Amino acid sequence: MDLHLILSNLLSPPVLFFFLGAAAVLAKSDLDFPQPIPKLFSLYLLMAIGFKGGVELRHSGLTVRVVVDLVAAMAMALAVPVVVFYGLRKRLGEPNAAAVSATYGSVSAVTFIAGTALLTRLGIEYGGHMVAALALMESPAIVVAVALFRLSGKTRHHMIGGWKHLLKEALFNGSVFLLVGSLLIGIVSGAEGEKALRPFVGDIFKGMLCLFLLDMGLVSARRLAGLKALGAAPVVFAIVIPLCSAMIALVLSRLLGMDQGEAFLFTVLCASGSYIAVPAAMRLSIPEANPGLYVTMAIGITFPFNMLIGLPLYLAIIKAIWSH
Repeated sequence: MDLHLILSNLLSPPVLFFFLGAAAVLAKSDLDFPQPIPKLFSLYLLMAIGFKGGVELRHSGLTVRVVVDLVAAMAMALAVPVVVFYGLRKRLGEPNAAAVSATYGSVSAVTFIAGTALLTRLGIEYGGHMVAALALMESPAIVVAVALFRLSGKTRHHMIGGWKHLLKEALFNGSVFLLVGSLLIGIVSGAEGEKALRPFVGDIFKGMLCLFLLDMGLVSARRLAGLKALGAAPVVFAIVIPLCSAMIALVLSRLLGMDQGEAFLFTVLCASGSYIAVPAAMRLSIPEANPGLYVTMAIGITFPFNMLIGLPLYLAIIKAIWSH
């Protein structure tokens, strides 16, 4: 593994601000963001990455390569929750297994954005259609996980509001809606739109990412306090599941002939875990599931693991394999 790549990632400003947030909690500092502000950071990042992806997608066009990549992304989003659910239901119980399977079948937009920032810093190009892959992968896993839970035959649980409300929550939640909408605006406005918004979606992007990751460091460190109650197994799962998904994604991206940038982002998406869309949907559809389990696994373990080790590891493997 490339030590220089690891150090480059660890010493980048966004990751250092993530460390700073975690250090603030460990030092019992009163550093905090008033609650509406982190949501503003999140909305900004989703809008910026969606818009820039749309501009790039208009430039590249809807080619066979793009369609193949998007189909692969959808396939992973549908397959991962099935494997995770049946692998964990005896150990965690069906409600928690379903919630964990939705968590790791869905994706983290923040991890994806950190991945794009790493590629940009290293000068590695990637297709804008990977933003569409991000949008497409967020919702199917939620629907599949709930379907598996309902079809397991061992529960009489009835979803609050039924399938109509679940589909609305999964397909039209705020993050997906903003991401897809920004992508479409980028496609429609093209280069002229990019020029007009460059100061907003380009120049201040890294600063906003640093502030957001500072807050994520605060949130992640606070979640770590609940690890003792989880026991060892969920901690292991929170690292093993993303690594297994990443290895499958690496093999699949190589077989499909993806370029390095696309392969890396595809792997990052498959290795991430959702802690925004999934908790909202699980509260609606499987209220028996314990948020302290699946949310803490995603944001307290998997997210820091990917930020510190996963991203440089995946990229180092891709560079080594793709160079041959």
